[in-house]
Amino acid sequence: MPSSLDPLDIGVQIPFYFRCPISLELMCDPVTVCTGQTYDRSSIESWVATGNTTCPITRLPLTDFNLIPNHTLRRLIQDWCVANRSFGVERIPTPKQPAEPIQVRSLLKQASSASTPYRLRVTALRKLRGLARDSDMNLSVILANNAREILLSILFAGIGNSESSDLTQESIAILSMFTLSESECMYVASDTDRVGFLINLLFHSMVDVRVNSAAVIETVMAGIRSPELRTRISSHDGVFEGIIGILNFPLSYPRALKIGIKALFALCLVKQHRHKAVTEGAVEALIDRLAELEKCDMERALATVELLCRVPSGCTAFVSHALTVPLLVKVILKVSDRATEYAAGALLSLCSASEVAKCDAVAAGVLTQLLLIVQSDCTGRAKRKAQMLLKLMKDSWPDDSIENSDDFAGSDVVRF
Repeated sequence: MPSSLDPLDIGVQIPFYFRCPISLELMCDPVTVCTGQTYDRSSIESWVATGNTTCPITRLPLTDFNLIPNHTLRRLIQDWCVANRSFGVERIPTPKQPAEPIQVRSLLKQASSASTPYRLRVTALRKLRGLARDSDMNLSVILANNAREILLSILFAGIGNSESSDLTQESIAILSMFTLSESECMYVASDTDRVGFLINLLFHSMVDVRVNSAAVIETVMAGIRSPELRTRISSHDGVFEGIIGILNFPLSYPRALKIGIKALFALCLVKQHRHKAVTEGAVEALIDRLAELEKCDMERALATVELLCRVPSGCTAFVSHALTVPLLVKVILKVSDRATEYAAGALLSLCSASEVAKCDAVAAGVLTQLLLIVQSDCTGRAKRKAQMLLKLMKDSWPDDSIENSDDFAGSDVVRF
């Protein structure tokens, strides 16, 4: 039920036939199933998605999973909402109807046909992209109609063109919403021209095209098992430059930051070419953006930092950045267990390689953080890294760092 309906029990009651029999809440998008019963769309979809094949009320088999919108009931509910506006009830919006499979097939056929006028092909792809953005259900309908294979063929038909076409831009925009199968990832990764084409799009004048290309590259890197192919992609000229350029895009476009972090992490999993990421400015990009990231992106960014700290050039670059150590110490216990582990691992690499990093860490208060990690419910790996750091920095501890502290009287960590 919308939040605006929370106080309804004080002044107005919802008619029982306006309530979904599954959720018992006001229906926003009533649909009728093959047994003649009506449910809210989200509720019956969840019911079916969890493996149920019977009607919740009648217990009869659902022989047909088509959901027919009950427009009459929806309009009655909307009228009731308007009539009870004085009680704080807001009118439910008219829902967008899900895509019909026949409509999706028609659009895909129109977009992929070389005999169709170019303008109509582009229009068909734009309609598909609009449907895909509307709902996850639409995405499922599009995927069920062989869309990925069709869109890949449209996308790579543009190889060799000096300027990317509208067909290229629209097809890669839709592909960036999907997870490709392993065979589809292999189709892309095994062809140097296709990989090079995607990398060229990282430098497109339109940032949306650049970000969509980065999303597809990340999907391909994550979807192939062959280390040789992953290495080949990360060795391509321009791939790190293009991805880091997306990371450095202005703050007004958060999607660029999110996808840039994912793509950079996928590329840095290939250890042979991490030095290329350092050379292209990955260290500065990561540290400068670290404080702006959401939880999941922060975890991935810290994992990337730890990976790059294992490269001598990366370690040197991180130590040279004045904010690296203070930031790692600051976030070490503030995000998640994974983030704690990655931050501790990065600090361990930096402090093992540099006396300056050790001093910076102590000055930033790392001792307190490490003691908290050891006493916390963090992962075993995080605790081991913290213990190794404590041992590594024993000569850098202030003389009264533990003896005069009442905060950690119960700590099982002692001076080595």
